[in-house]
Amino acid sequence: MTVMRQKIEIEVPLHCGKCKKKIMSICTTAYGVCSVSFEREGKDKVVIKGEGVDAAGVTVCLREKVNKYAKLITVAKDT
Repeated sequence: MTVMRQKIEIEVPLHCGKCKKKIMSICTTAYGVCSVSFEREGKDKVVIKGEGVDAAGVTVCLREKVNKYAKLITVAKDT
């Protein structure tokens, strides 16, 4: 069984440094995550790269612990 490398984008409003720190903590502790970065192109997004990451699970966790408006945008094969 081969696990493909994923690029996951989750839209999540960033209000302050504390929110950003919580988001980083949640994303980096998820299984299979290799890197986490933030993008601010129009909407605030967190970009997660890894193998076998549960994108829906991470999104639900972000909704529960940081911001109820977190929205999964894309899950794609990472190049």
